Amino acid sequence: MTPETLAEKVLSATRAAFADLGLDATALPAETAVERPRNPEHGDYASTIALQVAKKAGTNPRALAQEIAARLAELDGVAKTDIAGPGFLNITLDAAASGGIAGQIVIAGTAYGYNESMKGAHVNLEFVSANPTGPVHAGGTRWAAVGDALARVMRASGAKVTSEYYFNDAGSQIDRFANSLLARAKGEPVPEDGYGGAYVDEIATEVLNRHPDALESENPREVFRVAGVELMFNEIKTTLADFGTHFDVYFNEKELHDQGELDAALERLSKLGHVFEAEGATWLRTTEFGDDKDRVLKKSDGSWTYFAADCAYYLNKRERGFGKLVLMLGADHHGYVGRMQAISRAFGDEPGTLEILIGQMVNLLQEGRPVRMSKRMGTVVTLEDVVEAIGVDATRYALTRYSADSPIDLDIDLWTKHGNENPVYYVQYAHSRTHGVLRNAAERGVAKGDGYDASLLTHPRESDLLKALAEFPATVATAAELREPHRVARYAEELAGAYHRFQHDCRVLPVGDEPQTPTGRARLWLVDATRVVLANALDLLGVSAPERM
Repeated sequence: MTPETLAEKVLSATRAAFADLGLDATALPAETAVERPRNPEHGDYASTIALQVAKKAGTNPRALAQEIAARLAELDGVAKTDIAGPGFLNITLDAAASGGIAGQIVIAGTAYGYNESMKGAHVNLEFVSANPTGPVHAGGTRWAAVGDALARVMRASGAKVTSEYYFNDAGSQIDRFANSLLARAKGEPVPEDGYGGAYVDEIATEVLNRHPDALESENPREVFRVAGVELMFNEIKTTLADFGTHFDVYFNEKELHDQGELDAALERLSKLGHVFEAEGATWLRTTEFGDDKDRVLKKSDGSWTYFAADCAYYLNKRERGFGKLVLMLGADHHGYVGRMQAISRAFGDEPGTLEILIGQMVNLLQEGRPVRMSKRMGTVVTLEDVVEAIGVDATRYALTRYSADSPIDLDIDLWTKHGNENPVYYVQYAHSRTHGVLRNAAERGVAKGDGYDASLLTHPRESDLLKALAEFPATVATAAELREPHRVARYAEELAGAYHRFQHDCRVLPVGDEPQTPTGRARLWLVDATRVVLANALDLLGVSAPERM
């Protein structure tokens, strides 16, 4: 029995108690939840529903709890229900009901954990979004991992998600990049405001390889700008793909200008009454929507601001049919939150239409000291540097293991260890152990077979493992709802721990030539269920699930 199924039974029992007691049914919630008690001696699950609804219904919570418990006692799968304190329900399932989840998981396979908590949501998820002037740095690497994992958990929760990368191949940053390439091609130092690092030399050399006459052309700077941006962006896309992060849409800001969408956004905002003229410029009155100051849309010389492009891009997303916009920004973008939310409100959207997540810094450590310099970039650590140091799996897992609003110190020495102190190794090793058991069972001819007697799984370690397995769908749904994929990683570690303890205390395969017991067969189902869930959890994080280690 899953927690969701039990929660439905608890609510059904509460409705029945309300009907028998003649209580006001409007006090009942549409749904409820059950939780695992901290003390295993208090049962398998606990519910506070009697405390939640008794006062509104005009009754005593403990008396209501007793009525609910009486109805739960009549249900298959519930061994007993105890009442604690003022009205807590502590529910113990019988072994068959508790153990049945293993069979359900094996049958569901890769679909287990998928839920419909976000069904109907149409989400645009934008992350990384760096202009093509250099390799993806460590902060962008964090979003590449977290953003991709968030897209996966939201899709697993029923949402339709479009992952999007926004960039600009024009403007002052690109001008500085082109000037840097041209300078290096001429053998000159890059300008003071230019981009340094070995990658600039590499791209400048490649531009010359493709365009040998570039320096003698009518406009050398334009040749290096166009060819250099193409080379840099192709490298960014390849690096992200090698990291396992793929985008559904790459959106160029230039499209907004070419298609007149800045004018359209200005016209819409003007009709809504939020635009005014001052000092020869055109402004959006964002202070009406919580921003710290009003923002310029068009300068006195008639040129557009970056803020105007932000307005047009927001409107573009909404007109593409997205009901929810999730935007991931780096730690240096806190100041953008107020103005971006003001854009959303100025267009008449409800609070919550736009969600902005701010990611904190990532520091790479080795031997306890910061690794500050990139081999190619010369200034900051890049995605390639982190992957080279600890590998793709460890990088993705490490970056998604923590809440995005917390800074991370990635210890190279820790994340390359082949031991239990390395979290990704700990989880992957648990998965490989399940394969090892199932492989050995098949080789010895003692595979789990078709028969599965869940009532035989009564050992405390079996119960702990079953409870952990049952919580996976709720974990995925919560991770999607709160935009916190790190919950999946922490869950995977808890499940791995429960499995390691189970395998230590519970014999699965017979000794020598002894025949397989019915309990052993049931335990093989439990091993297989653990294999499924660990693999599914790792997949949501974009991390591999090796069969051997």
